[in-house]
Amino acid sequence: MNRIIRTAATGMEAQQLFMDNVANNLANVNTTAFKKSKVEFQDLIYQNLRIAGSSNLQGTFVPTHVQIGNGSRPVANQKIFSQGEVYFSNNPLDVAIDGMGFFQVNRPDGTIAYTRDGSFKLSERGNIVTSDGLEFEPLITIPENATSVSFGLDGYVQVEVYGQVQLQELGQLTLVKFFNPAGLRSVGQNLYEETQASGAPIIGTPNAEGFGKIIQGYLESSNVDVVEELVNMIIAQRAYEINSRGVQAADDMMTTVNNLRR
Repeated sequence: MNRIIRTAATGMEAQQLFMDNVANNLANVNTTAFKKSKVEFQDLIYQNLRIAGSSNLQGTFVPTHVQIGNGSRPVANQKIFSQGEVYFSNNPLDVAIDGMGFFQVNRPDGTIAYTRDGSFKLSERGNIVTSDGLEFEPLITIPENATSVSFGLDGYVQVEVYGQVQLQELGQLTLVKFFNPAGLRSVGQNLYEETQASGAPIIGTPNAEGFGKIIQGYLESSNVDVVEELVNMIIAQRAYEINSRGVQAADDMMTTVNNLRR
């Protein structure tokens, strides 16, 4: 009976994590460039009551196992980096990545973080920064007398300066990619950190081979599919309910045994 309760309990814990993941995906359905997560599970170790191929009392070999499983466990909470829908924002400082790649931003501790959120702003010094004030890497500074700014598909930033006919070039945005982006660590604020699992960043230019292009005046939306997540929510609820009934059934069986009379 105790095995039934423990096994069902692992299933309830797994479905609780599944539901937590669904809730986080749905909570970020309108978060710019958010990437949904998918939970993966494995079955736990098995207890072998009879091993296939062993001999029995009749001198023949047993053709099949008798194994009892001990439940399930979560083994991965993988980010899915599929492209989100690109939508028009009508803001010249908004840029979307159409394809592979991440922007680089400098954090206060001097480390580099990575993001696909291109809703950039200007700091008090004219530097291009994120919504949290993190400066873009490489640093791009807009002159105070600039009347307009443009981002090319290849990442070159140009501004129109009052009184000048020629556009002034400020630099080029760079992108990075990883062999295993699913190995990046999410740290909040639409930022990711490099890990040993992700591999080292590969720096390149937008619209080059293997890298996405830059689209000005657009933003990438979340890749969360609301209908898919609602279906997953129903699946998790039903699985949790079934496992809880397993615990209740085991309790009823133990109650019956405890109430046996001679």
